[in-house]
Amino acid sequence: MPLVTMSTPLIVLSIILILTSLLLTLAILVHKSRGGGMSDLFGGGMSTSFGGASLAERNLDRITVVVGLVWLVCIVAMLLLWKVA
Repeated sequence: MPLVTMSTPLIVLSIILILTSLLLTLAILVHKSRGGGMSDLFGGGMSTSFGGASLAERNLDRITVVVGLVWLVCIVAMLLLWKVA
């Protein structure tokens, strides 16, 4: 049975995947709770926001979506590269 070695693209994608996983986790944890989720179980649902989403919150939403898409593309690319190898 031959030993499978990782090629350079797989190593680069693995590093990007690890970094985007960490960034995605941090971005999700930084979001304000809007109620109805897990935060309500631990008492986080007591404070409500009467105003609309702030500019920082909208930018955080955009960053989260972009990082999530990069994460998804990395996973698909790694799947295709592993399939070829």
